[in-house]
Amino acid sequence: MASIPSRLAWLDALRGPAALAVALHHSGWTFIPDLWAEVDSRIDVGTWGVFVFFLVSGYIIPASLERRGDLRVFWIGRAFRLLPLLLVALGLALLLAYAGTFALHEGLSTRPLPLVVLGNVTMLQELLGVPAVIGVMWTLSYEMAFYLMAAGLFSAGRAHRSAATAIALAISAVLLGLLLPGPVIGGRADLVAAVLGVATVAVIVVSARAAGGVRTAAAVAGGLLGVVLVVLGSRIGAWQGLIVPAMMFAGTAVHRAEQGAIRWRTAIVTVLTVLACGVLAKDDPGWAPALLLAAGFFAAAFALRRRSFPRWLAHLGVISFSLYLLHPLLLGVSPNLPLFFLVLVPLCYLTHRLIEAPAQRLGRRLARSSPREPAREPTGESAPGTS
Repeated sequence: MASIPSRLAWLDALRGPAALAVALHHSGWTFIPDLWAEVDSRIDVGTWGVFVFFLVSGYIIPASLERRGDLRVFWIGRAFRLLPLLLVALGLALLLAYAGTFALHEGLSTRPLPLVVLGNVTMLQELLGVPAVIGVMWTLSYEMAFYLMAAGLFSAGRAHRSAATAIALAISAVLLGLLLPGPVIGGRADLVAAVLGVATVAVIVVSARAAGGVRTAAAVAGGLLGVVLVVLGSRIGAWQGLIVPAMMFAGTAVHRAEQGAIRWRTAIVTVLTVLACGVLAKDDPGWAPALLLAAGFFAAAFALRRRSFPRWLAHLGVISFSLYLLHPLLLGVSPNLPLFFLVLVPLCYLTHRLIEAPAQRLGRRLARSSPREPAREPTGESAPGTS
């Protein structure tokens, strides 16, 4: 069997199974609910999948940002990586809802349309108390919050403090979770949500386009906004909400240790602290095993990162965003579980080839043509070599 020896293939080998796990979770509840209830009572397969994604993002996103050394290039890359497929998926969801084969959240019709558009197009809807057009988009809100935090730390010259950041977020998750078991931003807090959403977009634009102290101030403000949004807006409560970026920064700490920027002992203590604070965040028997197995799966793939991986597994990772975002749309029109997966994978190869890959190439061309700021290495770190 053909294999891929690339030093990044292990990340794709994680993404593919993680995306399929989330698809299996939702298709299990759709097609075999009685059997899946037994599985879910032992391990939440969907939670396992998304936390594998969070660890992968934590490992690679700050490294990519620091390698480029340019917030403008970073945000261009993120926009062209996520938005083209997202906009297509949102359009398909609305068409399928009109055809009666996809159920939209009933709260969408009761909220102001500009706020719904703002939340869903910026991917911040989960943290602004706005219903998502596609339910799985909730994880993208936490990804956005993490990008804001990582950009803020980078601009402030504190990117190397990822281990301390992860531990601080994990401990804060426990303390604030006891005080804020539910979202503060939610329900009908439309004005607050709109102000925070517009402010977040504004700091991203300014940090990408401005220079010098203005750029730094905007990026730091964005990082603080990311924390505020997670603390006040997490529908799952501050405890679970803060564990998500804590887990991401734990993934970053692993990268720091690999690069020799911090000791392995520090990275291991960071991961264990986040897990210890996270396993108690939800009173669900499937939650803790999912977190622990996600960390174990990530650790196993990391240990094998210099080995070759099957080509098909790496290719699944390449199309993982399509798998993740489009599978809820296919559930409404698929008659059974086997056919669902038989159609899902080829469909996502097609959407990656026709939508994602061209958009990413365009984003790279725009990034290369944009004025670049001098690249900076965080204090005490080697230059990251991943993207």
